[in-house]
Amino acid sequence: MPVIARFCGIVIKMYLRQKEHNPPHIHAIAGEYVGMFSLKDAEMFEGDLPLRYQVYVRQFIAEYRDELYRMWENQEFRKLPFME
Repeated sequence: MPVIARFCGIVIKMYLRQKEHNPPHIHAIAGEYVGMFSLKDAEMFEGDLPLRYQVYVRQFIAEYRDELYRMWENQEFRKLPFME
């Protein structure tokens, strides 16, 4: 699972072959906590990521939503510079 960003103690990843398990989403990991966030509305739909991290992940999705959708569709991953 490629790492596409790191910021504020959070690692953002997107699985290869994402199209096989919709809806489009990212995985956010902060230590022992994990959350899966929808690209559409930036809501966490699975996981236990604390609210203080969720705020940063939602900002990240808002900033890079179009690029994240492109990565989801074409499976060409790159690191994004948010808050590095």
